Amino acid sequence: MRIALDAFGSDNAPSPEVEGAIVALKENICDKIYLVGKKEILKKELEKYYFDKNRLEIIPATEVISMQESPLKMVKRKKDSSLVKAINLHKEGIVDAVVSAGNTGAVMGASLLLLGRIKNVLRPAIATSFPTMHNPEIILDVGANADCSAENLIQFAQLGKLYYKYFYNKENPEIALLNIGEESSKGSLIYKNVHNQLVNMKDINFVGNIEGKEILYGKVDVVVCDGFVGNVMLKTVEGVATSIFKMLKEQIKKDWVAKIGALLSFPAYRYLKLKMDHTEFGGALLVGLNGISIVAHGSSNANAIKNALRVANKIAESEFVKHAKDYFEGIE
Repeated sequence: MRIALDAFGSDNAPSPEVEGAIVALKENICDKIYLVGKKEILKKELEKYYFDKNRLEIIPATEVISMQESPLKMVKRKKDSSLVKAINLHKEGIVDAVVSAGNTGAVMGASLLLLGRIKNVLRPAIATSFPTMHNPEIILDVGANADCSAENLIQFAQLGKLYYKYFYNKENPEIALLNIGEESSKGSLIYKNVHNQLVNMKDINFVGNIEGKEILYGKVDVVVCDGFVGNVMLKTVEGVATSIFKMLKEQIKKDWVAKIGALLSFPAYRYLKLKMDHTEFGGALLVGLNGISIVAHGSSNANAIKNALRVANKIAESEFVKHAKDYFEGIE
C-alpha cells in the first residue's frame, strides 16, 4: 500500500514524521511513503537515516497550516500546504491513504472538501481505537461533531460496526451507547430516541447503554456518542493515565522502600504503560469519507506516526471504505 504523510503536521514537525516513516518502511508496514512538505528541510532530515530510496518520495509543498490558524479558511487559501497536497494525492489515486498529525479541524475540513462524503452519510465522525482491559474498543465520535441528531448517532453506530468488523475481523461486534446510566430511560431526549431505534435495528448488535466508568473494561466493541462527550471523555482518560504515572514516579522517588518495590514490579508497570500508551494506537480514522484519512495527535512522536501509518495501511487492506460505500449506498 502507498501512503501520503503530511510531514509538517505535528507540533515538532518534521522530525517525528520523518523518523516514523523510516521505521515504518524498515518494519515493512507499507510499500511506499510519500513525504509531503518543504523539500530542502526534508532532504536534510532524511540524511540522518539509511533507507530504501525507492520506497520513499518527497512531494514538495511550500506552505504549512499551523494549529493556531482557522482550519477552513487555511484549507481554501493554502492550496500548496503539506496537508492539502497530501490529501490531493489520495484524491487523485496516487496513494491509498493519507496520514496527518496536524490541526484536527483542518484535516477534517480538507478531507471532507477534497474527498467528499460517502453517499447517504450525513456527517463524518472521528473514530479512535481505545485500550481496555480486554479487547480494543472503537469510540466515535471523539470530536468532529459537537451537536448531533438521533440520525447522526445511528449512522455512527452503523459506521462503527463496519469499521470494527473489517479492521478487527469480528463478524457481529457489540455496540453500546455512552450514557449517564444503563437504563433505557436515562439521558437526553435524543439519546433515548437513539436507544429505542437501535434496539429495533436487526443489523446492529446493540447491547444497550454503557457508563463512562465501564469504558476501560472492554465490555463492548463499539461505543457511540456525540463529539462533545467523546472528546471530553477521551482527554479525561488520557489526563488521568498520565497523572497516575506521574504520581507513582514522584512517590517512588521519595521512598526507598517504594523504589525496591518498583524494581520488583517493573514488568507490571511496563506492561501497564504500554497498554495505556496512546502512541501505540497511532491515529484516528475519519469515518464516513470517500477515502482513508487518519488524524494523529499533534504531540505525536515517531512511534505514534509509525503506528498511524500502520493503521492507515491496515484500513486500506481491509477495504473498509468500499464496504461502507456498499452499505450506505444501498440505503433508500
